[in-house]
This record gives sequence, C-alpha cells and structure tokens, in this order.
Amino acid sequence: MWMNLELNGRHNPVSLLAAGLVSVLLTACAATPKPEACPAGTQDLPGCPPLSAIDDPEINAIYEERTWVPARDVEEDLIELGKNAAIPIQHARTKFLGPDDHAAIDSLAVKLWMIENAEHTIDFTYYIFKTDLIGYAMLGAMCNAVQRGVDVRVVVDSAGSISGGAHPALRALETCADRAGFMRNAEGQVTTKKARVQVVIFNAISKLGNPNRRSHDKLLVMDGSFEGKSAAITGGRNISEDYYGIRSDGSPDPDPFRDAELLIRSAVGAEEEDITVGELSEAYTTVLFLLDFNKRITPGDSDQDARQYFKERNKAQDALSKLKSYDYFAPHLEEMDEYMVAGFHDSRVRFAHELGNLSDKRVVAEVERNQERNPNSIMTILGRIGDEMPELRSVRIVSPYLFLAEYRNRDGELVTDEAEDFRRWLDEHPDTTLEIVTNSVLTSDNFPAQSVIDMETGPRLYLTPELREEWLNLKTIDEMDSGLVNSDVWKALVSHPRLRLYETGRLDSVLLGGEENYGKLHAKFFVGGDIGFVGTTNFDYRSRLYNNEMGFFFGDPELAADLHAAFDALIEDSYPWGSEEWFEMRRAVMEAGGMKGRSTRGQRGWYKFFKKTGIIWLL
Repeated sequence: MWMNLELNGRHNPVSLLAAGLVSVLLTACAATPKPEACPAGTQDLPGCPPLSAIDDPEINAIYEERTWVPARDVEEDLIELGKNAAIPIQHARTKFLGPDDHAAIDSLAVKLWMIENAEHTIDFTYYIFKTDLIGYAMLGAMCNAVQRGVDVRVVVDSAGSISGGAHPALRALETCADRAGFMRNAEGQVTTKKARVQVVIFNAISKLGNPNRRSHDKLLVMDGSFEGKSAAITGGRNISEDYYGIRSDGSPDPDPFRDAELLIRSAVGAEEEDITVGELSEAYTTVLFLLDFNKRITPGDSDQDARQYFKERNKAQDALSKLKSYDYFAPHLEEMDEYMVAGFHDSRVRFAHELGNLSDKRVVAEVERNQERNPNSIMTILGRIGDEMPELRSVRIVSPYLFLAEYRNRDGELVTDEAEDFRRWLDEHPDTTLEIVTNSVLTSDNFPAQSVIDMETGPRLYLTPELREEWLNLKTIDEMDSGLVNSDVWKALVSHPRLRLYETGRLDSVLLGGEENYGKLHAKFFVGGDIGFVGTTNFDYRSRLYNNEMGFFFGDPELAADLHAAFDALIEDSYPWGSEEWFEMRRAVMEAGGMKGRSTRGQRGWYKFFKKTGIIWLL
C-alpha cells in the first residue's frame, strides 16, 4: 500500500473507481425511462438546442454518468466499490494553500475562478455550507455557470449545513437551470444536452439514517472529465466567511480558521494515464452523490416559492458582485489567470478516503478489522508508514483535534495504543523525531475535543500511567503551582528532545490583552521527509470511525518543503504542551473568564465525563 505511494511499482487500473461507476450508472439510468423533450425536427422549440447542436457521444455519456438516480435503482454497493477500487498513483501538478491569511484569500479566489472558468462541469461538495457572503457568492457564480452550459452538481451534509433549514438558497440555485445553456464538447461545440443543477443533501435527517455518519468532505472539481482543463481543490476549508479571513463588509477578519488545502491539476501528458486526477475526483463525487439516505431536493412550484427563489437569486448575484468589488479580495482574483497555470509542483499523488466509515459495524470493538476491509482508508495507509518506510526519520502532524487512538476488542483487551506505538518508534530509532501541532484552550473552537488533547493526548505521549493519574486529579486552577508540574521528573519528561506536542496561541494574544491574532487552527496535514498527506480528516475519533473523509497522499520534495515551512511557522505561534509558558497561557485564559475561561477550568471534569459515558467516541 504505502510502497505504491513511494512509487516503486505500477498500478493496475482494471477495477478503478471511475470504470466501475460508468457501468453502474449506465445500468441505473437505463432502468429509468426519460421522455424525449426535444424530438427530432423540433429543436427550434423553447428550451431545445439550436439546430446546429451536435449529438456528441462523449457528452452524452458524461451526462448520463452525472445524472441523479434513486438509491433503489443503483444495483451495486457504492461504498464497497469505493473501498475495493484499485486507486492508482497519479502524476499531478500541485499547490499547497497553507494556514496563513494570504493563502486563505487565495483559496477563495481559486474556488471562484474555478466556477467562473469551468467550461463543462462543476462538482461542489462541502460539509458546511452557509448562506453568508461567501456562500451566496458561490451560488451566484454557479447560477451563471449553468446558464452558460455548465452542468452543476452540489452535495452538502445535512448536519454540517443544518443552518440552511429547508435550503431555499440551494433550491433557488436549481431554478437557474430554467435558463440553462447547452453543454459543449471538448472542441467547444454546442451539444444537445442541456446543463442542469442537481442538489443533494447528504444523509438527510428526514431519511432517518444514522445521524453520526457524515460527509466531512470538502471538494470542488472543475471539468473533471476534460484533460488539460480539470482542477480540484480539497482540504479543511468549508464554505463560510469563517474560513477565508474576510468579513461581510469586505474587511479582513483577524481571527479566522487557519486551514490548509491542496490544489491539484492533472500533469502535462496525463492523457496517457488510464485515469486522470480530475476523472477520479469526479467519479468519487458521483459515489457521494448517489449514496443511500441522500435526498435530492428540488424547487417548489407555488407562487410564494417563485417569489422567494427570485429574492435568493438576487441575493446571490449581489453577493458575487460585492465580493468581487472588495479591495481586500479583488487583487487575488485578478491574479488567478496566472496563478492557475504557473508555480505548480510536479508531484505523484494517491487519493484516499474513509467511505467504509459510512457502513462499518461495531466501529470501536472491530476497528482493525474494518480498516483492513478498506485498503483505501486514510488511517489504514497512515498506519503502514512505519512498516513500509523504515527510512522515515521525521513525522510531523497538524490537526485541530488530535486524538491518539486507544482501542480494545470485545473482550476488553487493548489492541491499539497509538501513543505507545509512537513512543516505541522513538525508542527503537534514536535518530527519529515526532512533532505535532494542535489547538490550545486559547485557539480551539471545540472545548470538548480540547479537553481530550490536554487531559489524554499530551499525558499519554509524555507521562507514565502513574503520573497521568496524578495529572488528572489536580485542580486545574492550581495545576501550575502543583508539586507534580514543578518536579524535575515532569520537566524532564515534557522536555523530550525528539517528541514535541505544540499548541497554538501565545500570551501576546489580543484575547489576553496583547496585540497578536492567532486564529483557530483547523488545518489537517501530515508530512515526513518528502512525503505527506493533505485532506479533511481531523484525526479524532469521529473522523476515524464515523465520518467519511478524503484527501491525497503525495510524494514530492518541493511540495513537502511547503508543508514543512507551514509547520515551522505554526511552531513559532505555539507553546510546547506542559511547558512553563503553556501553563501561563492556560492561567491567563482562566483569568480572562468567558466561555474559554470556564471551559478551561472544567477541563478535567468534562474529560472524565466524556470518557466514562463513551461520548469521547463521538466528539
């Protein structure tokens, strides 16, 4: 598995995800009769293509593959198809958009550019979609896209995007297809297929599926099936002002989520490969699009609905115009024509996902068995790094909510202890280092997860079982003055020269009366030497066991160098867990009061509650 990422072998694409999907979807579509909207000889009717339109076989096939069908009409198990697909190593051009303000605005400009420059298809898949300035601007751009003949699919998660209620803005987007243009083929000729907007709510609450099974995906794909035009971007940024460092009035937001993404375009000459990165990304979106318990939403047909959709479309166009006019954003968008063709790295990438999480049973007691059944699992591949890359000497992990797995089987026997595995790796290889960057009580937006990091992740990495118990039983307000924390033993353990757990934020934060803004860490990536991973997984139990996640492993020294630089910058904005400065920051947060202060004071109690009740598995 990991040897493939090291690119020592060749791939066999016989059972590739896309190839399997084509046959599944064509079968499903064939089972659903479709009326002939524009019979031969009547193409001059309203809504019909011009007489010069071409009946293009390739566009016809793409159109059918992208068509929504009810789950009952899909004869194969799409999750099993995804788990067992022979996903290849692919050559690609890549860019890393890291956790800094400039990259955040670039990310927004990239997404808008992709939608506005798509010529054939758009696939828009996000866990959180909010109808704020950013969300409405995206809707406005997609509305314009379908009207110029671009086929649009949208997938949003029912839980992550629950604030949308009945989703009137997304239903209004579908009405943009009333004036849709006709799709064009690779040569730019108008075809007989009219572009559409198809919106799906993933694991809709009204379908009564398992509410813990979520699509945590963040993926935008442009022209996936068209080599030389396709682009995809994935990582941690959702669709909301919170992720791009810009407020609704166009001013900079100094306290955004600090996130990371990977922008991928197919390599020059990729048409010689059996499947391109764009084709694979689009095929993966199709799997998500058609899964059971999804809900296809459509516009209502009442006069009241029509009035509301008219208002929503106007809001979308106003937001798009407003965003593009803002001085803070416009220069980034103006640079996109050059940005999207220059400055890319030549990388080798390997797609991975956690589709198995959506159907696995006994997710805690049989976690190892479940992961073995999904060779394309992110966690399965990560778990094999040590065995398949003995030369690896550095592991660097960034996660907003880093948990180290500890699993027991049905008999209560410990079968996985990641903290112990890391410590053993360090002991057995004296020239290795492990570095982790995560949130602190100052920067975290999730105090339950932060309680696990401070009361379990850090202690399990650094402390003996006896000292972990003593740490848990301290009073938080007095922890800095305790005998344990001031002992030579503590200082020696938390000063391990090759093991560092950093937490973002410092004492000069504006939240503590200083002048610096540290935001909220939300990036998720791994880098070791010249290889790495960028994706959506938080490495907490929810990401490991319940959510679907996605991302790309890569092998490329130049791309890895970008991730290392971002990691180093995060260290500069952090304190090591258990250090004197770290304790001073925790005390300052408690003294500042508010929600952060109260949750910090109660960390130990909350952690014990989550652990005892089993809620820790759902955080």
